[in-house]
Amino acid sequence: MFSLKDKVALVTGASQGIGRDTALALAKAGAKVAAAARNEEKLSALVAEITANGGEALAVKMDVADQEQVKSAFKTVLEKFGRLDILVNNAAITKDGLALRMKAEDWDAVIRTNLTGAHFCTQQALSTMMRARAGRIITVNAVAPGFIETPMTDVLSAEVKDELRKRIPLGRMGTPADVTAAIVFLASDEAAYITGHVLDVNGGMYLA
Repeated sequence: MFSLKDKVALVTGASQGIGRDTALALAKAGAKVAAAARNEEKLSALVAEITANGGEALAVKMDVADQEQVKSAFKTVLEKFGRLDILVNNAAITKDGLALRMKAEDWDAVIRTNLTGAHFCTQQALSTMMRARAGRIITVNAVAPGFIETPMTDVLSAEVKDELRKRIPLGRMGTPADVTAAIVFLASDEAAYITGHVLDVNGGMYLA
């Protein structure tokens, strides 16, 4: 396991799925974790789990689509931990459907959360990371939704999942742990010479 001892990380969308597993993995690697999301109950449960396992964590209620909430949340994290070394932009929503029938408000909600929200968080992280002349910003994106098992894919039928597996050379869906292992590596000092890189975690799908 790559060591993140003495590092401070903020993970958005940490209440479930990849975000939750990322917070747990970063804490296990030694980082102090600020878990951010809209669901306070789930965040409290996550912080309790991290604490029970000997880690240190902070629940931060935040909607990434709200710039003022983002600013306030980052201020809270810095007041608590005094620094920020790692940002994991993971918060996302989905409003899948036919483009012809997609409502304007659904489009706006997805763009506001998945893109603008990551921008708001990155802005806040950069302001402190530039002063420290160090930091990691890792953004999680789903180019082809459905290949990682998360609450977002639970709505897919067995038939659809079977069809997806046929497109993956490894013959299985990915798990949050497959993604978080890559995130921990990228957040570690061992990945210090990697920057501006897109790392695909897809079971060899692009080889098919």
